[in-house]
Amino acid sequence: MAEPKYPLRHTTIENLQGLSLGIFLCMLGVHILTFCGLITGQTAGIAVIISYLTGWSFGAVFFVINLPFYWLAYSRIGLQFTLTSIGCVTVFSVLIEILPPYFVISSINTALGAVAFGALTGLGLLALFRHNGSLGGLGILALYVQDRFGFRAGYVQLAVDGVIFAAAFLLFPASIVLYSLLGAVVLNAIIAFNHRRDRYIAT
Repeated sequence: MAEPKYPLRHTTIENLQGLSLGIFLCMLGVHILTFCGLITGQTAGIAVIISYLTGWSFGAVFFVINLPFYWLAYSRIGLQFTLTSIGCVTVFSVLIEILPPYFVISSINTALGAVAFGALTGLGLLALFRHNGSLGGLGILALYVQDRFGFRAGYVQLAVDGVIFAAAFLLFPASIVLYSLLGAVVLNAIIAFNHRRDRYIAT
């Protein structure tokens, strides 16, 4: 069987389904996370912490926090990626506020919830990355570092998560932070092992 010629190019329909699937999986993951009262890293983690402490809408906080990162996306990665990320962030921010009445969770083991969050969100972000999108924020910075310096995006995000979780120990019970750290490790491991430009370079 002949090897495919690179770069392969996704069709518009393929991009739409990939981005839609990514948003859907991330939305389910964050819904489980917040039900368990856990936190996470990256921009979403900052938004979750602010939402817990203030009572403000997570979707609104997440949308606003992402705004400063779009210039980096435009200047360093490109217009298409920036517009796609803006669209993904906007759709995610709206749907995450609509979801709760339609996905009611009565009970879930906290450790299982952390792993489910990490797995669902990791796969969701991977789908977004492979279709030239993201959920903005620090994920944009991680992708830029990977493309510019070759340091994997998952490891960049894991380093940033370390700072966020260190601060979280001052705000939340240790058990909550440790369960949350489990979810973050699962999420970032999925991205680190699977988001490889040398293995998957379709655009």
